[in-house]
Amino acid sequence: MIDVLIIEDDPMVAKFNSIYLQSIPGFSLSGLASNVEEGWDFLNNHPVDLILLDVYMGKATGLDMLVELRKVDNSVDVIVITAANDKQSVQTALRYGAVDYLIKPFSFERFQDALLQFQQNFQLMKTNMTVSQGEIDSFLHKSAKTNLRTLDLPKGMTVVTLSRIVKQILKRDKKVFSSANIAEETGISSVSVRKYLNHLVDRQLLFVDVAYQETGRPLHCYTVNVEKADILHSFITN
Repeated sequence: MIDVLIIEDDPMVAKFNSIYLQSIPGFSLSGLASNVEEGWDFLNNHPVDLILLDVYMGKATGLDMLVELRKVDNSVDVIVITAANDKQSVQTALRYGAVDYLIKPFSFERFQDALLQFQQNFQLMKTNMTVSQGEIDSFLHKSAKTNLRTLDLPKGMTVVTLSRIVKQILKRDKKVFSSANIAEETGISSVSVRKYLNHLVDRQLLFVDVAYQETGRPLHCYTVNVEKADILHSFITN
């Protein structure tokens, strides 16, 4: 679970951002602060993975806080959510390590994309000792690539089919399953299902084991990698 602190001086905006956040699997609202001072107080007393940070909040701005965070070597991730659309604010936020910048008003879809992108990168850095060049490129050049929820699907695979398969996987509540189980529940052929499952195995989102039936035929048994289950949730499109 990713613990999030929202720092926002407008109560209505803070409320909607909280609702948005809690509708996305894998994120937990740890706290709300209405100004920078309250934000520092919360941050100094609670573990936080991500801050959703407004800019204009009285004497001290969100950008002041971001700059100070880096000066004291605090590496907590920050997504700036603000009405500030001037070039200097954007440049300062990015220079001091903001992972995204949302300009108010924004759509839920844009908010969700920012959170899912962060989730993907957070899990990648948390669980992997090494990363590939493709993963680094996706991390640094997200705007130039297809949304990472597609996992850079090989030719012939689609986001819609992936979503249907993942839905059934998650409904099984971490139980062992086979490609035949998923095929029966989705109406997709076993051959196609197996391609998607093996792709998820390659990405370390599923584990696979082989059991031998009474006939001697091997049965591939899959289970969810619980450490990356939140990433699977992000592949559901509707």
